Amino acid sequence: MLVWYAAYGSNLHRGRFLRYLQGGRPDGAHRTYAGARDAAAPRDDVAYHLPGQLRFGWTSATWGGGIAFYEASGGEGRPSGAEPEEGEGPEVLARAYLLTDEQFADVVAQEMRRAPGAALDLTPTLRAGRHAYGPGRYETVHHVGDLEGRPVLTFTADRPTDLSENAPAPAYLRTIASGLVDAHRLSLDEVVRYLRRSPAVGAAWTPGELTELLGEGNTLAGPPPPGSI
Repeated sequence: MLVWYAAYGSNLHRGRFLRYLQGGRPDGAHRTYAGARDAAAPRDDVAYHLPGQLRFGWTSATWGGGIAFYEASGGEGRPSGAEPEEGEGPEVLARAYLLTDEQFADVVAQEMRRAPGAALDLTPTLRAGRHAYGPGRYETVHHVGDLEGRPVLTFTADRPTDLSENAPAPAYLRTIASGLVDAHRLSLDEVVRYLRRSPAVGAAWTPGELTELLGEGNTLAGPPPPGSI
């Protein structure tokens, strides 16, 4: 079975996400990943929009600082280019990767610092729209829509609003920013405006400070040329 995994945090960056499949340590992180049982690259990836809000909370041992959580607001996601529904509220920018259900299970396991290899029964999620597989920070899986006849899934905390807001570490935020430029073809100004909509980021950096931080050693002056993914 193939599913789309909609990543909205550091996994927006394709190179960082591949560590979950192929193993290794992302730049700026303090953790080495085992990789999935099936290390094949995603069959496809597309820019995607999730209905809801992006929050940063908890404290990450991998990056330091807060990490991204998805606060769902109901409704279905949409690929970039599809018209939003009238009256649609805020959206979270994501990148949907086409994976096997086994690869998706191994990604979820590694997010929870468990060894990959266990099956993940997606039936409850597909039936109810969301399902909490445990109390952990990324153990609640949402079925946010369908794309090309296959389910689009993402995961977050069961109650993300219960987590204390915490600003992300610069390396983590730069990784997200690179993914936003790559997947959604955003300019640096657009990335700054988008990220500052999250309360923790808006409280930690002014627009000018965030622009400077994202530009340090990481040129985000504008969208990359087509075909550069």
